[in-house]
Amino acid sequence: MIATARIDRVELHEFTYRAEGFGRDAHGALCCEPGGVQTISAFCLVIRTADGLRGEYCPMHSGKNPAIAAQVAALAPRLIGQDAFAREGIWHALRWSQRHLGAVGLSAIDVCLWDLAGKAVGQPIARLLGGYRERLPAYASTVHADRNGVLSSKEAFAEFALACRALGYPGFKIHGWGEGDPREEAANLLHVRAAIGPDMALMIDPACTLRTYADALHLGLACDEARCFWYEDPFQDMGTAPTAHRRLRERLRTPLLLTEHVRTLEAKVAWVQEGATDFLRADPEYDQGITGAMKTAHLAEAYGLDVELHAAGPAQRHAMAAIRNSNFYEVSLLAPGRRNPIPDIYACGYSDELDCVGADGCVPVPTRPGLGVTYDWDRIARCTVSVRHWPA
Repeated sequence: MIATARIDRVELHEFTYRAEGFGRDAHGALCCEPGGVQTISAFCLVIRTADGLRGEYCPMHSGKNPAIAAQVAALAPRLIGQDAFAREGIWHALRWSQRHLGAVGLSAIDVCLWDLAGKAVGQPIARLLGGYRERLPAYASTVHADRNGVLSSKEAFAEFALACRALGYPGFKIHGWGEGDPREEAANLLHVRAAIGPDMALMIDPACTLRTYADALHLGLACDEARCFWYEDPFQDMGTAPTAHRRLRERLRTPLLLTEHVRTLEAKVAWVQEGATDFLRADPEYDQGITGAMKTAHLAEAYGLDVELHAAGPAQRHAMAAIRNSNFYEVSLLAPGRRNPIPDIYACGYSDELDCVGADGCVPVPTRPGLGVTYDWDRIARCTVSVRHWPA
């Protein structure tokens, strides 16, 4: 039996890294830019207990990290003296304290506590969650389209989709141009489908760039023609208007995937009850950690719906490994000829690069304790810009 483990120290290591070959479009989204370099902010959270246990977590959604790190810093003092194994109690207390902010900062704390718990008992998080599978079917998810000669044409997207299929990916998702031209997006989608044939799952995520319902319907009808697996976050309601999406869903055969931008479990319920989406979205880094993501998965299961986890990372792999009603792991931010623009901080061989998928079209779930990854703290230290700790 494990004794109560009181948290006595929290550390927030903030660092930067360079993503070469990338620029940003008019909306600030990453896109390919030959010769471009982006300096991106990131952080690692460490939680320690008085009896020597340690949890670590580095979120992968780097574009949002400065805002998330600020929330983590606001919550960190409240962890001191808490029982590190009382994740549910901590989850509810910190969620309440950041109820005006969607409690996004709670996400990294919760994942870090899961890592600590797994290490304490010598088990991977997936096993603590119950475990359903050890390999996860994956899809290749592109960065946004560009005007710089990389993913800048329907021919380039088709060529990249074929390359991903050759690597073993059973699915491919398009992130299009920031201008949100439904005709250009539809032409691209249909060209890719013609190139890859009928057997590869095809998805599209306009990332809320289509201006009107009519634009969303136009592209949605092209999704029907292309027999898309899902149609995600179409228009500029920012993916938060269930009534509009219910009306869109009534006109289309293609399943809708929404709620990536809907914070809290309770807010996602409204989408189910209104019939506004076919799949729910969950993310351990936005939806209040692994605890929150699993609550969303169980909500979806109760209604007979599937839940798809957003983006790549070890927390996503462990959560998906314990979820029956989920179809694909998202290997995100991919582009031809470039490494993934997420921090290169692992010293254990873990990878979410383009070639991480196996011949079976799957990625493995880490099997070592906790998150099952080893961070390269020497590399992180070389890039660190500040370290905050509590107690101060």
